[in-house]
Amino acid sequence: MSSGLRALTRLVTAVAIVTAYVALHLAITAGLDLRACDRFRGAPARAAAFTAALDRYADGEVSARAEIREADRWFKKNAPSGGSRTVVSSVTRDIEEGRFSLARERVAGLAADVRQDQAGLDRELSSSSVTALYWVVPAVVLLGPALWLRRRRRSGAAEIVSVVSRFAPPQPWWRRPVFLLASGAGYVLFAAGAIAAGTAQRRGYTMPPMNFMLLLVGGLAMVGAGVLILRYTRPRSARGAAQALLADGRQPVLYLRSFTDDDTAAQVDDSSAFVSIHSREEQLTGALGAVGPVITVGKPGEPLPRLGAARFYLPLDDWQPTVLRLMGLSQLIVLRLGLGDGLWWEVQRARATQPARKLVLLTPGGLWRQAERLELAERLDEHLPTPSRLAEVAGSDPWTGAVITFDPEWTPRVQPVGPVPRAKLPRGALVRRAARAVKAGFVSMTTFTPTHHLARVIKDALAAVGVRRRTMAWRATFATQTSLWKGLALVTVLALLLWLASRALQLFGLG
Repeated sequence: MSSGLRALTRLVTAVAIVTAYVALHLAITAGLDLRACDRFRGAPARAAAFTAALDRYADGEVSARAEIREADRWFKKNAPSGGSRTVVSSVTRDIEEGRFSLARERVAGLAADVRQDQAGLDRELSSSSVTALYWVVPAVVLLGPALWLRRRRRSGAAEIVSVVSRFAPPQPWWRRPVFLLASGAGYVLFAAGAIAAGTAQRRGYTMPPMNFMLLLVGGLAMVGAGVLILRYTRPRSARGAAQALLADGRQPVLYLRSFTDDDTAAQVDDSSAFVSIHSREEQLTGALGAVGPVITVGKPGEPLPRLGAARFYLPLDDWQPTVLRLMGLSQLIVLRLGLGDGLWWEVQRARATQPARKLVLLTPGGLWRQAERLELAERLDEHLPTPSRLAEVAGSDPWTGAVITFDPEWTPRVQPVGPVPRAKLPRGALVRRAARAVKAGFVSMTTFTPTHHLARVIKDALAAVGVRRRTMAWRATFATQTSLWKGLALVTVLALLLWLASRALQLFGLG
């Protein structure tokens, strides 16, 4: 599936969901209006009985007072606001206070008020029914294209899914749904705690000290509980490679690396984010998601999958044919270099069988010793028609030193990884001040982690060979706050669903 068709699928699905939600809400509203009309159909008889009870009570029949109060309660419960409800309530109050002549004057127009209220309820029912129909029809119509596009999305990944699904470890069917629900609770706690703590920080000076302390401490406690839940549940609810491919539909990005790199990739870089729980590999996967779903070979025997690229597991003695086939089925191969022989076999086969623009090499960063970096550069040059001069490039990132892409003749292009040089401000005092203010505000709202700089370099390197994905760097930044945004989205969805459920309970007389 192409990126354009995938975007269309998501758009149609989102519109279908929103339309269905609005249609359901309007259908419930029409049902409530129908119930209101049905309840009020006995209003003329009730109004006549109320008038008769008023006459009897005015003539001295004390027992009629109970009928008057009962009618008042019925109109308060079943009549619309204003109109007959107001008249009956006013007449009842006049009777309680002994103003019988005023009560008789008001009750004279009660029958007309009842007819007017019935007509108003009928109009509301007609209007709500027509409006609900206008939304139900598009919701039903959109259901077909949404399901067709979803089926096409899944069929587009059928071939590669058939490859990786053979290497998915067996799991109980209930495991992922259960831990997804638990992760949802963690996301909600995380987001709610962040909102509470942020509110206390921004508006604490306007609150009583006790309220400020409760909001701040409670928010931080919820954040901590959410983090603990997410650390336990997220690896257990992570999607496998086959599930990720079916959910996305595009050709994947095949991420290859040494298993010894997993510990470094699992680290969380310190940043200015409120609380960051997303690893370097998660951020890199988020950036590469601009190209396609990211899959990788998991380390055999690991009890839980690492977070980041979706895993599948190959046998140690027969992994090469599957990796070679996946190279051909992927639209991009991102390979992190190391000294292992398996990695260099992958470099050699990619060089021999794949177009040059598909291969992106990531070299180790500053944590490597100079001798190892020289050995790595020498081994790389053995596979290339021209020297890479990798040993002369020194990036400032501790995880990834440089990004290497290739032109059609396999000439390497090496770009170091590091922060973006500070751009010069425009000339002119006023323009400089405005540009400085915009930049300060922009930076204050954005977290630039080392992986953001890596994603920016990968984006520029791919653009140089004709692969343009402008959102890669921002996807890496967004990945640092995925838990917060997921929590906010879940809070919003839960609020909407609870509101709809309360309306449905009213419809069935349970609310």
